[in-house]
Amino acid sequence: MASESMASAPLTLPVLPLDDEVVLPGMVVPLDLSDNDVRAAVEAAQAAARPGGGKPRVLLVPRVDGTYAGTGVLGTVEQVGRLSDGDPGALVRGRDRVRIGAGTTGPGAALWVEGTAVEETLPDPLPGSVTELVKEYKALATTWLKKRGAWQVVDRVQQIDGVGALADNSGYSPFLTVAQRIELLETADPVARLRLATAQLREHLAEQDVAETIAKDVQEGVDKQQREFLLRRQLEAVRKELRDLNGEAEGDESDDYRARVEAADLPEKVREAALKEVEKLERSSDQSPEGSWIRTWLDTILELPWNERTEDRYDIRGARAVLDAEHAGLDDVKERITEYLAVRKRRADRGLGVVGGRRGGAVLALVGPPGVGKTSLGESVAHAMGREFVRVALGGVRDEAEIRGHRRTYVGALPGRIVRAIKEAGSMNPVVLLDEIDKVGSDFRGDPAAALLEVLDPAQNHTFRDHYLEVELDLSDVVFLATANVLESIPEALLDRMELVRLDGYTEDEKVVIARDHLLPRQLERAGLEPGEVVLEEASLRKLAGEYTREAGVRTLERAVSRLLRKVAAQHELGDRELPFAVRPEDLRELIGRPHHVPESAQDPAERRTSVPGVATGLAVTGAGGDVLFVEASLADPETGAAGLTLTGQLGDVMKESAQIALSFLRSHGAELELPVTGLKDRGVHIHFPAGAVPKDGPSAGVTMTTALASLLSGRLVRTDVAMTGEVSLTGRVLPIGGVKQKLLAAHRAGITTVVIPKRNEADLDDVPAEILEKLEVHPVTDVRQVLEIALAPAEVPVGVAA
Repeated sequence: MASESMASAPLTLPVLPLDDEVVLPGMVVPLDLSDNDVRAAVEAAQAAARPGGGKPRVLLVPRVDGTYAGTGVLGTVEQVGRLSDGDPGALVRGRDRVRIGAGTTGPGAALWVEGTAVEETLPDPLPGSVTELVKEYKALATTWLKKRGAWQVVDRVQQIDGVGALADNSGYSPFLTVAQRIELLETADPVARLRLATAQLREHLAEQDVAETIAKDVQEGVDKQQREFLLRRQLEAVRKELRDLNGEAEGDESDDYRARVEAADLPEKVREAALKEVEKLERSSDQSPEGSWIRTWLDTILELPWNERTEDRYDIRGARAVLDAEHAGLDDVKERITEYLAVRKRRADRGLGVVGGRRGGAVLALVGPPGVGKTSLGESVAHAMGREFVRVALGGVRDEAEIRGHRRTYVGALPGRIVRAIKEAGSMNPVVLLDEIDKVGSDFRGDPAAALLEVLDPAQNHTFRDHYLEVELDLSDVVFLATANVLESIPEALLDRMELVRLDGYTEDEKVVIARDHLLPRQLERAGLEPGEVVLEEASLRKLAGEYTREAGVRTLERAVSRLLRKVAAQHELGDRELPFAVRPEDLRELIGRPHHVPESAQDPAERRTSVPGVATGLAVTGAGGDVLFVEASLADPETGAAGLTLTGQLGDVMKESAQIALSFLRSHGAELELPVTGLKDRGVHIHFPAGAVPKDGPSAGVTMTTALASLLSGRLVRTDVAMTGEVSLTGRVLPIGGVKQKLLAAHRAGITTVVIPKRNEADLDDVPAEILEKLEVHPVTDVRQVLEIALAPAEVPVGVAA
């Protein structure tokens, strides 16, 4: 066995206490002699040292919180002098471990103890595991020293051969705590001590690697921020030079989107989405196409009035007065808008402006013939409510993206028409008119009507998402007015989301009022005439409305007024007419020609269509409103052999079936009606509906065809002043139909005075204006026999001769 430190006899040494410090064998440390305990121990060691007996010796003992360790280190005082700061000090070298025993006496004021040197033994040769441990420790120590830049110490560590000395060398490591150093001091076995020192060094290097990684990441982040800051300052400088070069204002901050987003009053989710896009924009280069998309998107977001709303005008009487002043008639729509405003006022008074995230918007469908004022009514509604007005034309739209917008990845992408309408209005509660919603089509690009389902659903449109914006847009406070001419063209699901309001056309009196109060002043201004220079008497306006035009609306009437004023203005410029000029009814023919629509009752009896048997007047509803419909019937010569029923006039399947039903009824009930129907089997029956270029369909012409055939067979004329409508059954029952109001208005326009309707449609007369009912004699009937009694005139020739 070999020994690194030979055992010696018991030692008597002065104690030099080390507060919160540990000295291991082999270490050389300076000690401050200004400390009383240190100075007493050194002086006692010097006093006990014999001349020529070697250097003074002390026992270096760690002291923690006043408690001495059980093991100390024999140290020799190498030198006494001054420290670097000028204070007195001593240089002490650690020699061997000493196990402390009992206290004793000695010279000086120091504490003396007896101790025994600790022997350290190692096998010779060293086992392979110890050799590997030595190599590992030296490698770890070398790595740590290189990281600290202590290259001069690396060679010294590599030259240490002793296992215990190598372990004690770790006492110089500044990262060891006092407890760890004491543990090293009290570990007598050199191999165990080296293993402990290796573990401590390995753990410290692992912690150091983690700390360096964190520090590196932090430094990289700081460097990136500094680099980004520097580049942005450089970019600002370049832009400033470009602005100066182009003569632009220096304070232009159009590109500072972050500041604009933070300054804008945006909803929280919209702000978050906008800031994310700003971050993408800041990371992208100016040449990147994505940057252009993001800028356009941010501009759109910032231009939308997210929190802008106009205050509703809750003067209900005043709103109704505005509607009455700007539109004559249309009581249904005016009442609905008045009801809406009254409910809004009550909700606002009770703090119910927003319920469940939804506001109190409205979705109305204005359905009626052209020219009745559906489009202009939307502007009047906005005026009455004190809101902004936007018109969205949907006629011919076939692309779904027109409603919901395009995806941002497409070149030239834009938001849909709904979002653009909100942007144009500048508020989140405008009146939006969806014009011609029945003209929306569909093709391979999708169905715009399907995209409108969410827009016009009050239960969904508070979270409307446009494909371009991709953020929620609240449409629940918007008043949507959709206009249409034909109700059947609107998809059922879309129609179910809207409240239907019908505009069935104007009476003649209403047309006169509209022409006097609205059309004439507007056309006078367009013709360059002063209000008093041309005056149209009420009789002239009535003749224009009744004989020069026949329509549900007033567009043709306005064109007639415009033509009349242009004629007068031209004659005045040519010197043929003096102003002011009052237009009388007899002047109309000279100015704008003959009337185009003369009522049947005003024609010569021989020229009327019903002047021969087999012609009856019916009533129908078309896309242009109600209209009169003539039915002509004839019998073929029996010698031609052309038996059966022939129908002409572009008739639909339902109308063809109605003709078959009418003929079957007369064949089965001819004897009862005293009609000569025995020869119908051998003679062909031809029913024709004039205006053959116009498609016709529906069951409401059943009684008209029955009357025309009865007139033909009986030889009795149909009264000129009678028009009829109703579906007929095989038993002769008159069944209800639709569009009673429009048909009665058409009958009034055509000069009809007597109208036959089904008994079950009698309740629909409540919708007909009172002034029209006063001028019409309406007969509700339940059986076709009642129709024949009312419509057929007394026979002028015997029935057999007529047949």
